[in-house]
Order: sequence, then C-alpha cells, then structure tokens
Amino acid sequence: MTGTPGALARGLLLAAHPGPALAVTALSGLLAMAQGLEPAQVALVLAAVLAGQLSVGWSNDLVDVSRDRRTGRPDKPLATGAVSLGVVRGACIAAVVLCVVLSLALGVAAGLVHLVCVASAWTYNLGLKSTAWSWAPYAVSFGGLPAVVSLVDGQLPPWWWPVGAALLGVAAHLLNVLPDLDDDAATGVRGLPHRLGRPYVAPVAATVLVAASAVVLVGAGAPLAVSAAIGAVVLALAVVVVAGSGRVPFVSAVAIALGDAMLLVVAR
Repeated sequence: MTGTPGALARGLLLAAHPGPALAVTALSGLLAMAQGLEPAQVALVLAAVLAGQLSVGWSNDLVDVSRDRRTGRPDKPLATGAVSLGVVRGACIAAVVLCVVLSLALGVAAGLVHLVCVASAWTYNLGLKSTAWSWAPYAVSFGGLPAVVSLVDGQLPPWWWPVGAALLGVAAHLLNVLPDLDDDAATGVRGLPHRLGRPYVAPVAATVLVAASAVVLVGAGAPLAVSAAIGAVVLALAVVVVAGSGRVPFVSAVAIALGDAMLLVVAR
C-alpha cells in the first residue's frame, strides 16, 4: 500500500463515494436555503449530512471489500490496497460520532429523523442490497431528507417534498446499480435491479422518474403551460432512457433527476 499522505488522502476520499456524498449534501443545502434557514443552520445541515454520507460511503466499501477484491475492482481503494482497512474503519467511526453530534445539534426531531435516514442507508450496506427490498433504504433516506430540513425550522415539509424525494431515491438506486450488474451477479448480490434484469432496469427507472416529476409538478402548483412544457421534456427524456444506447440513457435519466431535484428546491 502506498504510504504517502497524498495517496492515503486520495484513497480515503475515493472510498467515501465522493460523488453521491457531495450530491446528497448539496441537495440538503439547497433544500435548507429554500426553507429559509439561517446561514448557521444551513452550515450545520451541510455538516451533519456530509458526516452521515461519509459514514455510509466508507461503511459500504468496508462491507464490500472481499467482494471488490474478488471482482478486481480497480476503482476501490480498499480492494487495491491504496488505503488500509484500519484507516477507513477509523474514519468511518469518526464520521458516525460526528454525524450523531451534529444531527442532534439540529434539534431533537430533525436530528432523530436524520439519524434514521443514515441508519436506513446503512441497512442497505449491511444486507438489504441483496434482497428485493434494496430500493427501500433509498426511498426512506431520500424521502426523509426534506423532513430533516423542515424540522430544523419547526415545520413539517409539504407532502410532495418527501414523496418526490423518495421516488428520486428509488430511481437513483436503479441507475446507480446498472453499471455494476455483472460484477454484483458474480458475487451473489440480487437486489431489485438484478431481479428485474438489465433490459427492464432503465424502463422502470424512467417510469419512477416520470412519477417523481408528476408529484413535484402537482405539489408545486405550477401554471398549466409550465407543467405541460416540463412534462413534455420529461416524457421525451424518458423515451430516450428506454430506447437509447450507450451512455445516452444514463445521461438522459440524470437530466430528469436533476430537473426534478431543482423543482423540489425552487417550487416551495
């Protein structure tokens, strides 16, 4: 294992799944600003969510290290030896402690809901990923995030925030697993996407994304002309998700998800 500080830091960062971690953290910050929280509260939300996401990412690689070694994953620092189990385990423990402290600093209600979201994500890592219920942690964790932000302000979120976010979470699960279906199958992972089969994952993900868009548009009460225009774009992208080839379906699905996320934030 390379022992230079730079290599160690890079390995630790990659083991945390930085892309998803930063995306969820950024979404929480946008929701917090849409809720009208004070800057200090927004910063605290960001810190708590980031700590939770880091713990989820590191725990995922710790649980999957044997599987990743068997499949020869070059993108997994624990599998390649770029970082040690001890270092990642220590970082994960520290992230859990920080997550608990920072979450409770948001307030008891908001903090407990956030800890439920993080615990839900951990259940995926610890076994639900290999069952037909693999989608449930994504629905719970994404759906609960808007409630965390609203409860910091002493309010419950509008109904379409958690419903739309939960649907986005399910779609994220389907799309996130799609590139790894073959490696997962080789190591005995059989979550919902694996049971659906590769030909059906993209169509189901597209359907869920369209449903999320419909929920957000209805909840936001957008003018009919605006809703019709957005709906037409979403449906066109959904067709591309199902019928496209190469990376085009994935990019189209991400475009729908980003659009839904932005609607979730701005149409409060």
